[in-house]
Amino acid sequence: MYETLETSRHGGLAQVTLNRPELHNAFNSVLVQELTHVLEAVEHDPSVQVLMLAGAGKSFCAGADTEWMRGMAAASEPENREDALHLARMLRLLHFLSKPTLARVHGAAYGGGIGLIACCDIAIGADSATFALSEVKLGLVPATISPYVMAAIGARQARRLFVTGEVFDAARAAEIGLLHECVPDADLDASIERVLRALHRGAPQARLEAKRLALRVAGLDERESGKVDARNAELIARLRVGEEGQEGLSAFLDKRKPAWLSDEEQA
Repeated sequence: MYETLETSRHGGLAQVTLNRPELHNAFNSVLVQELTHVLEAVEHDPSVQVLMLAGAGKSFCAGADTEWMRGMAAASEPENREDALHLARMLRLLHFLSKPTLARVHGAAYGGGIGLIACCDIAIGADSATFALSEVKLGLVPATISPYVMAAIGARQARRLFVTGEVFDAARAAEIGLLHECVPDADLDASIERVLRALHRGAPQARLEAKRLALRVAGLDERESGKVDARNAELIARLRVGEEGQEGLSAFLDKRKPAWLSDEEQA
């Protein structure tokens, strides 16, 4: 049914698997569109009690697809703004979904992949998983995913990871709050099953109200998020067509070092 996703149902569990394993489940416009459609369907399906998000193959989600980035590098600022708003809408749907959401994380989780994790209510990761918010290395920033990442790990951790773009491991991801649990690879599915059993013990309406309670007390308001999305879309669109963004994306696509690195760093 979908080009980039696999979906399945097990009782009240809807499992959505990002299914571009040859590209480490990287985002493109089709994946964003299809995941938006699935989330809308799950939201309005009373038979779905829990949503689980996973990735096929070796990775959870390695951020943006190279060809998608190539297209965005050549696109106008208004086109980039519209593209960012599509991604923002998908993330907002996931974050505020009325059903509990669970991320099964393994392999690489970079950029937008971290955004997906941060949007989920619960995130369990394999201890071999790796993470990075590496946008600054491309002359960009993690604008669209920033509200959800900030809510997950806090401003102090976000400030470091946003500006360094460094890779960190699953133990660190759990320490800063991106993952709720970091478990041995062999125990990942058993840990997921344990959480699913715990979720199914709760009353459906109480689960919904409990999620809304946590979001409300934390000051996260879906009505306000649209304004934040618009500002962040403006920012990422401006950076993509700007000098550093164009150089960073070109360097990445050409497999070379960007011009802002020194001669010594270029070597």
